Amino acid sequence: MLAQLPVQATVRVPKLAGDHMVLQRDKPLQLWGWADAGEAVTVSFRGKTYPAKTGGPGGKWTVTLPAQPAGGPYEMTIKGKNTLQIKDILLGDVWLASGQSNMEWPLQQNVVNFKQEIAQANFPCIRLLNVQDATAAAPQVEFKSKGWQVCSPQTVGGFSAVAYFFGRDLHQQYKVPIGLISSEWGGTLAEAWISGAALRKFPEFAPQVAALESNMGPARQQADYQAALAAWKKSPASQDRGLTPGQLSWADPKFAATSWPSMQVPGLWEEQTDHPELNTFDGIIWLRREVTLPTAAAGQPLSLSLAQIDDRDSTWFNGVLVGSTNGYTQPRRYTVPATAVRAGRNVLTVRVVDTGGGGGIWGKPEELYLKTATQTMPLTGSWQYQPAYDPASVPKNPFPGGTQNQPTMLYNAMIAPLVPYALKGVIWYQGESNAERAYQYRTLFPALIQDWRAQFGQPDLPFLFVQLASFGPQQDQPADYAWAELREAQMMTLAQPHTGMAVALDLGNPNDIHPLNKQDVGHRLALEARRVAYGDKSVVSSGPTYKSMKVEGNRIRLQFENVGSGLVLKDSSGPHLKGFAIAGADRKFVWAQGKLEGNTLVLYSDQVSKPVAVRYAWGNSPFVNLYNKENLPASSFRTDTWPGITEGKK
Repeated sequence: MLAQLPVQATVRVPKLAGDHMVLQRDKPLQLWGWADAGEAVTVSFRGKTYPAKTGGPGGKWTVTLPAQPAGGPYEMTIKGKNTLQIKDILLGDVWLASGQSNMEWPLQQNVVNFKQEIAQANFPCIRLLNVQDATAAAPQVEFKSKGWQVCSPQTVGGFSAVAYFFGRDLHQQYKVPIGLISSEWGGTLAEAWISGAALRKFPEFAPQVAALESNMGPARQQADYQAALAAWKKSPASQDRGLTPGQLSWADPKFAATSWPSMQVPGLWEEQTDHPELNTFDGIIWLRREVTLPTAAAGQPLSLSLAQIDDRDSTWFNGVLVGSTNGYTQPRRYTVPATAVRAGRNVLTVRVVDTGGGGGIWGKPEELYLKTATQTMPLTGSWQYQPAYDPASVPKNPFPGGTQNQPTMLYNAMIAPLVPYALKGVIWYQGESNAERAYQYRTLFPALIQDWRAQFGQPDLPFLFVQLASFGPQQDQPADYAWAELREAQMMTLAQPHTGMAVALDLGNPNDIHPLNKQDVGHRLALEARRVAYGDKSVVSSGPTYKSMKVEGNRIRLQFENVGSGLVLKDSSGPHLKGFAIAGADRKFVWAQGKLEGNTLVLYSDQVSKPVAVRYAWGNSPFVNLYNKENLPASSFRTDTWPGITEGKK
């Protein structure tokens, strides 16, 4: 533990305490830092001075300030052997935003209307703090961050879009300062965000937690791997064959790549079913494609779009470097200089460096093209490829996706250092990575909520979350889907007190796991915050939720809560009522017919004489039909409890 503490000589504070910080209004405020053993520390704030309690582990001191109303800006003075001055402090509402990539997704990353949103983001009373990605085998006392920033067009672009839109809504509604702490990591599992103490209650995770705590788990394995990798990098086997001195570069159009294998682009190489040797490959792969251009294009500049590349690329056209970008979410848009463009055969080469997880050229097919003055040439399809070195020579990573998905590793590094900072609440957008274990999520997700409340010492801490948006293919007939079962697990979590759920079914994209309408996600979370965290009894904060069913002969009548001003069906045309399926005791679902009768919905089918169950929007990317008049969609639901396809998976 001592090795994890900051180096100390004088009074220090964590990155949570700094210029532009927001402190939670109307709650006792616990502040802390470190000093020399036995050093007297005082904290002065708003005309009063408070002595700190010293003598904690590693010289930790703590002080509790009394609850105070919204306001500011204020200054804080912390004195020991030295003096710290913290300026521009606001008292308002502090929200912690966490989860995976849809919470991580930055405003500047092609979010709907992002340029205008960034230009208009002048909100000096909204403050942003981003916790940088990290993992740890034991709970940490500090995290990596650039500290608090005032929300402006210069700072908001790289911040979580969902968190920003959520905070903006609340700031405009309640006219109080808002502090947003963003601590998230794309592609991560829920169990990585839960403390070891809470995970020990799960038999499937207890052995991993015990191994971690005994220094025989992921930390030791990762250390051994890093040592082997460092040795490999110094060996001849690690040298990039595409950049061998004295030989043609693989980017040179004269280099013959005719014997190279091919893969389909766009697509991560781990997902190439024809190349299983790449399923766990992290490293460097070169990709090449020949492009034939007309005579009129010769000597003219070109526009090149390579969608996104995971993680870093260097791109050449006929051996001329045209660009290099780092970051898997960053768009690749390059200009090919006129001097590099020829009539006939041209060679496009991309050197991709994958640092972990997925690797390759990915994104929307329509964003992969080469544009001349007169035509746009798609670059989708077959590309030749070659690893920079023999994949078999590389030490095998025991955690190909990184340690970030090992149980409790993210909690230790990215949540524990925030405890016990006073919060107004939490917003959470995660579940995609746990979809194949949806039944487990029924207990895992509530355990996370209970764990965070216990760790922060706020048993009634509001916890708001986003139900998964539409993504993935949809079958023509009713079927079972893991994503539908995960949404069901999220819906069941509303049984936990002081929780709220924002439905995002209608905001998704079957072809993109990252829907770009983050405004409505943030707005719907803010509506739930008004109800759960601010006690607004008048707000309609969600769409209709299933309440009960009654069989009436060959029909089923459904009743709903949260109907607002009334129920609405978006589309009643066609041979059946879109989105709704009905089944008898044989458990064979067929599409239903039906109609609204007041605020109830009556469903039936000529194929089911004795119906017993109904399902709505049960799929990956279902038709979203049921809303209330406030234009908030209903959650997917089912009335049956028949076994699902993820039951028993752990």
